[in-house]
Amino acid sequence: MASGAPDVTIPRQPGDTPGARHTGGEARPRRWRTYGAPALALLPLTLLTGAGWLGRAVRPSADEWCFLPTVRDDGVSGLVAKFYLTDNGRLGNGLLVGLYAKFGVAGHQWYGAVSGAVTLALLWAMTVLVLRAAGRSAPRGVPLLVAAMVTAVFLLATPNTYKTFYWPASSVSHTVAPVLACLAALPLLWARTRAGRIAATGAALVVGCFLGTLSEETSVVVLVVLAALVPAGRRILAPWARSYARTWCLAGLAGVMAGTVLLLTSPGSRNRRERYGARTASMFAPESLGESLRGFLEILGTLLSTWQYLGAVAAGVLLGLLVRSRAGGAPVLLTGRPGLLLLGAGGTFLAAGYLCTVITYPLFGTSVSSASRTWNDYLVLYVLLLAAGGAVLGRALVRRRAGHTGVAVAVCAVVCAATCAGLAFPLGELGTDMGVRAARWDRQDRWLRDGAALGVRVLPYRPLSISGMGEPFGHHGHRVWPARCVADYYHLEKVTYTERLP
Repeated sequence: MASGAPDVTIPRQPGDTPGARHTGGEARPRRWRTYGAPALALLPLTLLTGAGWLGRAVRPSADEWCFLPTVRDDGVSGLVAKFYLTDNGRLGNGLLVGLYAKFGVAGHQWYGAVSGAVTLALLWAMTVLVLRAAGRSAPRGVPLLVAAMVTAVFLLATPNTYKTFYWPASSVSHTVAPVLACLAALPLLWARTRAGRIAATGAALVVGCFLGTLSEETSVVVLVVLAALVPAGRRILAPWARSYARTWCLAGLAGVMAGTVLLLTSPGSRNRRERYGARTASMFAPESLGESLRGFLEILGTLLSTWQYLGAVAAGVLLGLLVRSRAGGAPVLLTGRPGLLLLGAGGTFLAAGYLCTVITYPLFGTSVSSASRTWNDYLVLYVLLLAAGGAVLGRALVRRRAGHTGVAVAVCAVVCAATCAGLAFPLGELGTDMGVRAARWDRQDRWLRDGAALGVRVLPYRPLSISGMGEPFGHHGHRVWPARCVADYYHLEKVTYTERLP
């Protein structure tokens, strides 16, 4: 425990008293605390395991055709240099792409399972540490249930699960990047000594700098969140923690800005701006800002009408119903009124989401609202906000004893189960499509390799697209990119367009 930190014990709330468990309304929550929550967690865990297993059918496409020959010939460092000097300046992005591309097709196949496991582990750890920071404890299995449901809806409830979860090049930039931002919060929540706080501040600086070179959109989200936390610290943190938490926020801000400067001053970023020069210059023009707002409102409409996100709310309500005050132990870090905290978090989400839409509008134009993979940079914040709101609602039900909380537990369990079922069916259909493409891709891959081994220099290629992915000769042969990269991958001089599989 840090020197000088007060030993704070939260008084028991109504519903936390031992006698409450003997009432009829609390009997079922008591059983859930022992058996139900761990059993219910198996549903999203099974769904995520199945999603990871289906990733075996992923095959390279779009930009990955260009990454693979570069990593094969020049290594990961060669790809990092190419990103920095030529493509976009994203050093961190090049490193992560190189780490899976160095394993070739196998890296693409297992990327989803690995990234999903990392996401689940980070969110699980964050749930446990947030509870501890708030002076609460939860029955075994409940934090895992919340983390698994949040992970499932984040990865699988989007309009295009393939681009969100299975396409590594997109996931690195827009799915894994915001999850890695959560990594910097873990040392902050864990630290209880001076050395721990220094380490947490250093971690915020390093992770922030890395994110600045990984994803511009995630950097915007982190900057907005940290800028909001600096003045909000007086309302949401215990007095003894405010000073070092402010230092942590400032370190994170400095890291993200340093990484962003490193990216924006790179030759690759200059090349990218030249390619999209006119559109980038008009990013903050009134017309562009208005169209970005229209696009963001359409995105919000999609998010609010996607019922599967209720799974995160239901998991949060279960957490609020079953959580209890921690007796003694570490001093409480998080304080403040939950309703006001959620209101502030909601405003932060809206600001971050709109700014992300503004900076992506030059690339996607009026179709920015349909580029769902770019939503993920702030979608993590949205899903966590839903779960937190559910937890506040669950605590309110316990305090007010509104009806039987056992009924609320049952309803939440049904919603969680329905959410998993609602995500499983489209996932199964996507898995079937992926399997069909994988079989055709493998057949064409063997044919191209055999032809190249025989010394043939020009071979036909049939585009094999899935979920709107880019392929050589897309749009019925009119879009050539990335045919040159396919030829490099197979050591050919050229590939030509064909409608027939070999």
